[in-house]
Amino acid sequence: MTQPLVAKPLSKIELNPGSKIKVYDINWQEFEGLIDEFGERRDIRIAYYQGTLEIMSPLPEHERSTVVISDLVKVILRVQKQPWESLRSTTLKRKTMAVGVEPDDCFYIKNYQAVIGKDRLDLDIDPPPDLAIETDVTSFTEISAYEALKVSEVWIYAQDVLTIHLFQGSQYIESQTSLVFPDLPICEIIPQAIKRANKIGISQTLEEFETQLLTTNQG
Repeated sequence: MTQPLVAKPLSKIELNPGSKIKVYDINWQEFEGLIDEFGERRDIRIAYYQGTLEIMSPLPEHERSTVVISDLVKVILRVQKQPWESLRSTTLKRKTMAVGVEPDDCFYIKNYQAVIGKDRLDLDIDPPPDLAIETDVTSFTEISAYEALKVSEVWIYAQDVLTIHLFQGSQYIESQTSLVFPDLPICEIIPQAIKRANKIGISQTLEEFETQLLTTNQG
């Protein structure tokens, strides 16, 4: 006898590290309901673009790379005396475009005052971040979501390489230069620092980097 299929909430699904599932025909209300269901689960990331939902489970090394990159950005901003707000993996969403995405981290620099104290963002009202960071191979769904949200700069770190994507017109173009840090060779700095952190640890790597940055600025 054929057993009936049992429908389980998506929030109960367990994914192996590095895997993802794609679900179609999800409306906005269902997407927002899933955000509430998932709550503070940090073992998954979600991306939504006009009815298509992707749920991804990062690899273990993903979190380490995210920490190193995010902390390096904070060191640079501190040395340059630029104020900022980091909203980590806060869901960036825009109902009018039916899009939502959770970056590994995101930084507000020019518009940092607009998001102070905010736990949730509505990019129909709030400005998009100046910088979003992804440390896994980004899918078409995620890229489409970022384009619809008009995030001005996205860094993607994958397979020991950092690529910078700048929003121009209606899509991203790859660049060797960061808009946020135009005077620094970011595409070289990030991979080198991650390799160094894997060798001597994160805290010592950050200390070394900050010392080098201060010495360069003083020179």
